[in-house]
Amino acid sequence: MDHIEVGKYWDRNAAAWTLLARAGADVYRDYLNTPAFFDMLPDINGLVGIDIGCGEGHNTRLLAKQGARVTGIDIAAFFIEKAMEWEQNEPLQINYQVASAVMLPFISQSFDFATSFMCFMDIPETEKVLAEAYRVLKPGGFLQFSISHPCYTTPHRKNLRDANGSTYAVEIGGYFADPDGFIDEWIFTAAPPELWQGLPVFRIPHFNRTVSQWVNMITATGFVMEQMAEPRPSAALIKQIPKLQNADVVAYFLQICCRKPA
Repeated sequence: MDHIEVGKYWDRNAAAWTLLARAGADVYRDYLNTPAFFDMLPDINGLVGIDIGCGEGHNTRLLAKQGARVTGIDIAAFFIEKAMEWEQNEPLQINYQVASAVMLPFISQSFDFATSFMCFMDIPETEKVLAEAYRVLKPGGFLQFSISHPCYTTPHRKNLRDANGSTYAVEIGGYFADPDGFIDEWIFTAAPPELWQGLPVFRIPHFNRTVSQWVNMITATGFVMEQMAEPRPSAALIKQIPKLQNADVVAYFLQICCRKPA
């Protein structure tokens, strides 16, 4: 499987994903991963950036609201269409384009920073993705991205729950499994059943990379690692959004910030 085939999967998922995410079903994004990502993000006010794998534009717009001039790219045309509709209704001077992270359509050293929210782990040509991000960054520019945590997003995964339904452990297997990937099937569990009526289950390719592989690929590309984070919900947040309790048992996300040497 290559990035073109992955793009076809995402095109098939895009309509349901956009509907549900914009209805507030993606609570892990909205209440945990994205806030933690922006807490770690360096100051981008006045900078020119690219959001790689921007989806329907939610986080791209948050970047623009931080004062950056942003371009968003995604391989799924439906996502870009919906992002552009939002931009037309509420302009933030974001430039959206259909493009692959493996072949960014920009000249070298075009951007001060690059971001990617939960995208890179779904692309088989991982080294090319990192190399392309490195290429389009200016010297001294940074790349910050989040991915599903490699230790806990494996081909075998099962939440173990107590009598109250709370997760007390997660059973995992296949951490060192075939890197050619597997199809992950899931839904937004926070979405009301009436929203899911008639919608397909998400089927998304996922490609195994260990933590050491990620770190080694990043440094081999030429980046210098700066920060790493594993967001964890507070007790107060879990009380507000009980669905987030799982992420208090194991880390759901890994966030990395690295920089191209000046």
